[in-house]
Amino acid sequence: MEERIQKLIAGAGLCSRRKAEELICAGRVRLNGNTAHLGDCADLSEDVIEVDGVRLKAAPEKIYLMLHKPRGFVTTAQDEKGRRTVLDLVKDCPERVYPVGRLDLNSEGLLLLTNDGEAANCLMHPKCEIEKTYLVWVTDYSAGSEQKLRAPMLLDGYRLAPAKIKLLQQKDTTALLEMTIHEGRNRQIRRMCEQAGLRVTRLRRIREGSLLLGDLPSGSWRYLTEKEVSEIKRIKQKGGNTNDR
Repeated sequence: MEERIQKLIAGAGLCSRRKAEELICAGRVRLNGNTAHLGDCADLSEDVIEVDGVRLKAAPEKIYLMLHKPRGFVTTAQDEKGRRTVLDLVKDCPERVYPVGRLDLNSEGLLLLTNDGEAANCLMHPKCEIEKTYLVWVTDYSAGSEQKLRAPMLLDGYRLAPAKIKLLQQKDTTALLEMTIHEGRNRQIRRMCEQAGLRVTRLRRIREGSLLLGDLPSGSWRYLTEKEVSEIKRIKQKGGNTNDR
């Protein structure tokens, strides 16, 4: 059955569908010996797709992992500065996977990794509005800081959706907050706290959608359960053609 080339590339686990579109636009993808274009369709059982001269293989078995990312690791496949990446922590995984979304160098907690490019695309797309919950340790806290975080905020000219805030602990000017958002702006939690006059000293993601970090040790990973994979597939089906053109 013919499908859009970017979908086939993502389905093969090479990269996300959006990245595949960028590769096509850059002329790095060939279809049956000719430069491919957005909108081209193919059938891997009959057609030859090459990315940077390497033939695309049939999609591998889909794998979904949860990693408890420690601080000090970057959420990329490679780092030009030679820093440790989250892929160093999943070297014993039998298939190549890549992270879904990001946690910055000094953040920790739940991070999904998969070779299912279509699912990754849906999970990251704003349309799906996947809630993410964080534990946030802050200093410079004062009574009413939570209200400042709930108030309308702009980041880079973008109006954020209201965040859900709970005060879990507080002593003098230090506090532990639980923050839930569904967007993924660059360093969003830290920048929101800065706007509210708070300084983040520690940040841990504990939930993404219905997936919970639980007691997974820092630096360890596990396969998602059948129930958790079913939820990923439900989101994937709901996202459907979010990035089709």
